Amino acid sequence: MSQKVLVIEDEPTLARLLSYNLTQEGYDTTVIEHGAEGLQAALQRSFDLIILDIMLPGMNGFEILSRLRQSGNSTPVIVLTARNAEEEVVQGLKRGADDYITKPFGVAELLARVSAVLRRTMPEQDGKVPDSTDKVITVGELAIFPERYEVILNGETVPLRPKEFEVLLYLVQRPGMVITRDDLMNVVWGFDYIGGQRTVDVHVSSLRKKLELGQESVQIESIRGVGYKLVMPKKIAR
Repeated sequence: MSQKVLVIEDEPTLARLLSYNLTQEGYDTTVIEHGAEGLQAALQRSFDLIILDIMLPGMNGFEILSRLRQSGNSTPVIVLTARNAEEEVVQGLKRGADDYITKPFGVAELLARVSAVLRRTMPEQDGKVPDSTDKVITVGELAIFPERYEVILNGETVPLRPKEFEVLLYLVQRPGMVITRDDLMNVVWGFDYIGGQRTVDVHVSSLRKKLELGQESVQIESIRGVGYKLVMPKKIAR
C-alpha cells in the first residue's frame, strides 16, 4: 500500500510541484491549500507524513503544528521555511516538526528528506526491530544504529529528527571532547548552511530531553561560550 502524504501549501505552483513529484515517486498525495482545512484533514484522516508550509491563509503552519501535537497526533511533519528565516526553523522544531526544507529547494532534496523521515518513523509504527546484523554503537542504555538512523533507549525507539541523530552520533564518537557549535554546524549542516548557532542549540536541547528517560544514558553538557561535550554514563565512563 502506498504511503499517504498530506501537503498543506497554498502557493499553486509549489503545490502542483510537490503533488506531481510525490505522486511520481509512488506516494498517495493529498494537497490542501487552506490552513484550517489542512488541520481538520490531518486530525480526521490517517497520513504517514505531512508537508506543512508556514505561511498559510486562515491558520499558519505554527498553529497547525501546535494543535496537532497538543491533540496527541504524532504524524511526522516536514515544514517548509523561507530562505534566511532561521527563526521559522527554530519555532517549527520547538513546536514538534521532524524536519524542515528551506525554499527554494530541489526535487532531489525534497524526495530524500521525505524518504529519510518516513524511513526513520515507520519501523516504530510497524513494531519492527532493527536487524541484529546492523552496525550498532552501544553506550550505556543507548543502542545507536548509524545505517538506519535509529536509536534505542531501554528497549524503546527514540524518535529523533535526522539532524538530532547526526549531532548525537558525532558527539558519541568523540566522548569527553569539547565540540564547538561551529564544528557541529559545519559537520552536520554543512559549510554552506546559512542559519545561525541557535539551530544547533535547539537541536541539542531537544536531544537532551529525549535522552533523559534513561538511568544510564549519556549526558550532553554545555561548555559556556564554546559548545558541547558528551559525558559517558558513570558505570562505563572512561
